Amino acid sequence: MRICFVSRRFFPAISGMSIYAINLLRQLVAAGHDVTMISQYYGDPARARVYGGGPPPPVPGVRVVGLEALGEQDGGDFERDIDAIVEAIARDHAVNPFDMLHAQYGYPTGWATMIAARRLGLPCVVSIQGGDGHWVGSCCETHRLAMVRVLDSAGALLIGGNSFAGEVHDRLGTPLDRFTIVPGAVDTDHFTPASKAAPEGPVRLLYHGRVDRRKGVLDFLEALPDVRGGWHATISGIGPDVETAQALAVELELTDRVTFSGYADYDAVPELYRAHGVFVSPTYAEGFSNTILEAMACGLAVVSCHAVGVVDCVRDDENGLLTDPGDVPGLAAALTRVVTDTSLRARLATAALEECRRVYSWDAVGQQIVGIYRDLRGHPQTAFDTDLPMTPCRFRSEPHLL
Repeated sequence: MRICFVSRRFFPAISGMSIYAINLLRQLVAAGHDVTMISQYYGDPARARVYGGGPPPPVPGVRVVGLEALGEQDGGDFERDIDAIVEAIARDHAVNPFDMLHAQYGYPTGWATMIAARRLGLPCVVSIQGGDGHWVGSCCETHRLAMVRVLDSAGALLIGGNSFAGEVHDRLGTPLDRFTIVPGAVDTDHFTPASKAAPEGPVRLLYHGRVDRRKGVLDFLEALPDVRGGWHATISGIGPDVETAQALAVELELTDRVTFSGYADYDAVPELYRAHGVFVSPTYAEGFSNTILEAMACGLAVVSCHAVGVVDCVRDDENGLLTDPGDVPGLAAALTRVVTDTSLRARLATAALEECRRVYSWDAVGQQIVGIYRDLRGHPQTAFDTDLPMTPCRFRSEPHLL
């Protein structure tokens, strides 16, 4: 099968969804499929410094096409970039026809891929992921209609878990039976536990991912002064709130106990996890947290939140500890428990590792997605209107938040 995978705003530096895309593409190639990835990216140096960026990296066996998001960088002109994606798909199809289109994110890539599918008479799969499902469509009528049409008309809608499907249903009215649950996955050969016990000393706490208040990084810092026991914290990654987080650490007099380690290359991330004992992700919402899965696979105890996209894989006091999003005193109490109770930390880590190896392997998830392609093949999407009204949207001034 010849497959075109379309990815949005490829952030190899910080995005779990970029890693998800690369791993899926590797699975498709291993299964014998001919794969092209068309991926957006930021080229503007200032944006790339904060959010990651640059053309997508090569993936063995995959033809990779980078499309700089020129419209998004120029005043949030998503429509300009949608046109560019449609034309890129059409150009490749004219040379070597595709059998299947698969978009990562419903807007703008999913909408663009649906338009291309209608134009070319091809079936289309759309993965609803991250903020795409949390708030796109609540911002303006243009994006609401685009999302609703994608949700109503895509040949298959993939989503990471029941909690996330429920949120999209509640916001945009999509029937739950429209969704196919495809959980996140982790490369359990790449992400493995440390080969020897952690050295004596403070318990090492790790936040890794986009440094963004919506991921709870500021709540983590606010909680730390009230965490009892011996600990040291690392905040790994780049993002819009790095400077704010660093200033908060100074204000809270945490500079001796908190390290900001910056960008971590994917190949170096397993060692980063293995150098710590607890993974802290006080996020407000996820599509499905790939970083939590990576931490579980590396044998870390997890402290996170009762949040969409987390509760599908972490259960409180069973394979992790969960607090409410934004509950800083509750987070401090949970961190105190896991820092001061060695047996609790070991129990949570062991349960998480066993579940990760059993449920979240890429072999199982890749086979599920290929099966969806086979079932959908030959069923093009045509019954939707491609015209949208242009209405004001807050994301045009802050497109990186969409």
